Amino acid sequence: MTRIMATKDKRIDAYIAKSATFAQAILNHLRALIHQACPEVEETIKWGMPHFDYHGAAMCHFAAFKQHCAFGFWKASIMSDPHNLFEKESKTAMGSLGQIKALADLPSDEILIKYIKEAARLNKEEVKLPSKKASE
Repeated sequence: MTRIMATKDKRIDAYIAKSATFAQAILNHLRALIHQACPEVEETIKWGMPHFDYHGAAMCHFAAFKQHCAFGFWKASIMSDPHNLFEKESKTAMGSLGQIKALADLPSDEILIKYIKEAARLNKEEVKLPSKKASE
């Protein structure tokens, strides 16, 4: 069996390196979990932020700000959320998990990996987000 090596984008290395010290630990941890849960993930930069694509579609992304980080799933609106992690209509941060100021703000690795695997499955199965109505 051939093992596909995770590809790391040097632009994401640079993004993390220039982030605040508190954010570096969070972003490196999230990046490692994403690669652990989805070894075939492809890294890229979109809209100035690190994104992780799988099967040709956006899967998740993260960003660092001055006082917090954000992490989100592209298809969060159609993912199951058995641990009620997703902030609905967040006014405080972009992303699915709200403001992340420390590693302790993240759910357990086991839980995050389950969510990442679900996001990967949705992409692999080519599940699409519902189209937005013209009035939205």
